[in-house]
Amino acid sequence: MRLTFSWEIIVVDNNSTDNTAQVIKSYQENWQCSYPLKYCFEAQQGAAYARKLAVKEARGGLIGFLDDDNYPTPTWVSAAYAFGEQHPQAGAYGSQIHPDWEVEPPTNFRRIAPFLAITERGKLPLFYEPKKKLLPPSAGLVVRKEVWLKSVPNQPILTGRVTGNMLTGEDLEMLCYIQKAGWEIWYNPEMEIFHKIPKSRLQKDYLIPFFRGIGLSRYVTRMVNVKYYHKPFALLAYTINDLRKIILHLHKYRNNRQKDLVAACELQLLLSSLESPFYLWKNGYLKGNK
Repeated sequence: MRLTFSWEIIVVDNNSTDNTAQVIKSYQENWQCSYPLKYCFEAQQGAAYARKLAVKEARGGLIGFLDDDNYPTPTWVSAAYAFGEQHPQAGAYGSQIHPDWEVEPPTNFRRIAPFLAITERGKLPLFYEPKKKLLPPSAGLVVRKEVWLKSVPNQPILTGRVTGNMLTGEDLEMLCYIQKAGWEIWYNPEMEIFHKIPKSRLQKDYLIPFFRGIGLSRYVTRMVNVKYYHKPFALLAYTINDLRKIILHLHKYRNNRQKDLVAACELQLLLSSLESPFYLWKNGYLKGNK
C-alpha cells in the first residue's frame, strides 16, 4: 500500500562549533525537495533542551530524533509513519540500530554495546513492558508530539551531557514519563539506522566517564514511576541490590579487572548507580523534586 504523508527536516544547533549554521544555509539556498529544511538554534546546552525546541518547532504529529552520528536507511521515515498509524497506542517507539565501528571492538564488548545505543532486538516489533525496566535510546526514536506535550515535564531533572559533565539519562527520563502516563513504548525493526562509532569511543578515557554518567543518572529514571511515599523503600531495595551486584562483580573479576575494559565499565556503572541518589542530591538535581 502506498503511503501518502508530508514531513519536514528540523536541524537543531545546540552551540555547535563546526559551522552547522553555514552548512544548513548553503543547503537551503539550493533546496529543491518537497519537504522543508529548517534550522533552529538552542543556546541552553544539553540534548534535552535541543529536543524540547524540536518538539516546539515541529508541525507534524510524529517527531523522529536522529543524532549527528546516525545514518537512517532510505525507508526510515516511511517506516516510522507506517508504524505510528498501525500502533495508535504507542506514545514512542525506537529503531533497530546497527553499529558502524571505525575499528572492531573487543570480543566481549557485546555485553555493554546497548549502552552505546546499539539496539538489535530481532526482526519483529517488540513491546517494552514497564516491569522489565528496559527502554530504547533516543537515537532513532519517534514520539507523538501530543504525548510529549502532555506527559513530559517542561523542566526535566536530567538535561544531557555537557562539557565537563557526562551525566546522561535525559532520554530515559522522558520515556519514563511517557510510560507513566499510560502510553506504550515499542521497538520497530523496520526503522533501521546505522550508528557511527569512532575509535575514540572504545577507549578507556571515554568509556569510564561515560558509564559513570549513566550510573549517576539512574536514581531519576528508577524513581519516576515510584510513588513519593514508596521512594525510601525503593531506594533501600536498589541500594541492597547494587551492593550485591558489586560484591559479585568484584569476586568474579578480582584477578582481571584492570585488564578487562568491559568489566571495568560494568563495575563503574554499578558503583555510580549506588552513588547516584547522593550525587544528585549533593549537586542540587533533586531540589524540590518528589
